Amino acid sequence: MKIFDCTTYYSEDLMLDVRFNILNNYVHKFIIVESKYSHSGKKKTLNFNINKFKKFENKIIYLPIENEPEDIKAVLDNIDSSAVKRMNSLKRIEQSYNYMMNGIKDAADDDLIILSDNDEIPNLESNQFKESKKDIMIFKQLFCHYKFNLLYDLLPWYGTRACKKKKLKSFSWLKNIKNKKYPFWRFDTLFSSHKKRNIDIIDDGGWHFTNVKSAEDLFVKLNNFGHHNEFELSNLTVKDLELQIRNKIINYNHFADKTDENKYNFEYKLKKLDTNFLPKYLELNKTKYSEWFD
Repeated sequence: MKIFDCTTYYSEDLMLDVRFNILNNYVHKFIIVESKYSHSGKKKTLNFNINKFKKFENKIIYLPIENEPEDIKAVLDNIDSSAVKRMNSLKRIEQSYNYMMNGIKDAADDDLIILSDNDEIPNLESNQFKESKKDIMIFKQLFCHYKFNLLYDLLPWYGTRACKKKKLKSFSWLKNIKNKKYPFWRFDTLFSSHKKRNIDIIDDGGWHFTNVKSAEDLFVKLNNFGHHNEFELSNLTVKDLELQIRNKIINYNHFADKTDENKYNFEYKLKKLDTNFLPKYLELNKTKYSEWFD
């Protein structure tokens, strides 16, 4: 069985460097998708440079997207503009996910296809992962912010997904599968695309290293990622983000109702994580990445 690791890219060279080094011994091909449009619809240059990753170039399949999705809606200056922006973001995200199909054409039916956002790194050393016989796997990951060793301990992150190619309906389908194992008597799972019984939750499933950026780069990201409409309404500045990073504070409320657009009204102190809980590569290369450790 070969492993195809699939992810999206905007300009996150740090996370790609970490990703390639951690997963290299396990992965047959790295599929990297980059669009000429951000999730907010702003046109951008293609930032991926294979020369920065010469060590891994024989494993990398780079797939640039030239055009916007065809069904993007115009954003009008009215009360519905935030909802339209979010809907358009979802369409762009779905386009990026499903474009990954172009990178796995040579995969065999029994090869494992892994889908992650750029900052989600699965733990492929997990014994549970290695021994799993399930068709679909979801990786339960440590939720780290700003630095590799700052933990948001209020909830785990169910990020990376994986399944055999023969079971893969689409990448957006895989991303949207519910992170819950349903019992055999739940017959509604037979008619649902996103509720599955034959699923394995990998408990030691890796790491979600989110917002490991400078305040300036984080500001750019938050204005262009999938929930950019919520960030725009927060009116947060680069200086606000600098203060939050310095004080190790998370201000995004992951527990707020989906309809609540004022989610940047939260305050929680991150916990320092022992490096023993990090990937061995990061633990051994702490000096190389010293800027990104607390």
